[in-house]
Amino acid sequence: MRAVIQRVSKAQVEVEQQVIGAISTGLVALIGMHRSDTDKDLLWMVDKIQHLRIFNDSNGVMNRSLVDIGGELLVVSQFTLHGDCRKGRRPSWHEAAPPEQARHLYDRFLALCKEQNLATQNGTFQADMHLSLTNSGPVTILLDSHKIF
Repeated sequence: MRAVIQRVSKAQVEVEQQVIGAISTGLVALIGMHRSDTDKDLLWMVDKIQHLRIFNDSNGVMNRSLVDIGGELLVVSQFTLHGDCRKGRRPSWHEAAPPEQARHLYDRFLALCKEQNLATQNGTFQADMHLSLTNSGPVTILLDSHKIF
């Protein structure tokens, strides 16, 4: 499982010109499911996202987590995170989970976030979405449950 995490002051996702998810201070998580992902990957990612210390403390040091600040989380599915661009000019999607598997993993990931009492909003799986956000910092972190980077 891969994720691009962005610290934001606000964000929203729209489908067919309707806002379906919006947050204020918190994190946007663009997540892509790998064909070999299991519950272990989902649990690792939920734990990492909620406890990642990328919010400033009173001394201006990134020492606080999403949980510490009571922030919100906006989760958007993005299979393109598994695009392999090493060969040629068109990405290969071979490593991305097929849609049926990815939908199950995405729904399970959202459920795990909510089980952790994270204030979670989300996009719509496989929809054409428009994501707007104000990256605070800017702070952007790449995560991979298979620890490729």
